[in-house]
Amino acid sequence: MDRAQKEKLVEELGQIFESSGVVVVAHYEGMTVAQMQDLRGKMREAGGSVRVAKNKLAKIALEGKPCESIGSYLTGMTVLAYSEDPVAAAKVIDAYAQTNDKLVVLGGAMGSSALDPAGVKVVASMPSREELIASIVGCIGAPAANLAGAIGAPASNIASILSTIEEKAA
Repeated sequence: MDRAQKEKLVEELGQIFESSGVVVVAHYEGMTVAQMQDLRGKMREAGGSVRVAKNKLAKIALEGKPCESIGSYLTGMTVLAYSEDPVAAAKVIDAYAQTNDKLVVLGGAMGSSALDPAGVKVVASMPSREELIASIVGCIGAPAANLAGAIGAPASNIASILSTIEEKAA
C-alpha cells in the first residue's frame, strides 16, 4: 500500500468515525472467511458496516474525532463495526459475539462517549430507531383510535338495542 492509498484510507476512516452513531471494536482472531462474510451480511441487513483496517492508520484517523477514546482498543486483530443508527451495529456485533466465541467485543464509542464491553451490551439492548419511531407513532395514533371508537360506540349500541327489540317482537 503506497502513501496515497494510506492517506485515502485514513480519510475514509475519519469520515466513518465522524458520521457514525456508534463504532464497536472487536477482536476477530480465529474467525474463518465464511464467518466474517456472515457477520458482514448481518451487519449490512441492519444498516451498518464492518471494516478491518490497520490499527496504526485507524489511530491516525481517530485524532481529533469525537470517538478518539477507542484508540486504546486498537491492538491486535481488530474489526470495526459501525452504523449511523446508534444501536444497529452494537446489536448485531453483540448477538454475533454470543454465538461465536472467536469474536470478542473490546469496546466502542457512541458519539464522544466511550463504551466498555458492558456499555456495548447496554447499547445493544436499547430499542432501535425504527422500534422507537413505531412506538411514538403508536402513542400518537392511540388517542385518535379511542376517539373514533367512542364516537362510533353509541351508534353500535343503538343498533344492538334495535336488533334485540326486533328479535323479541318476532
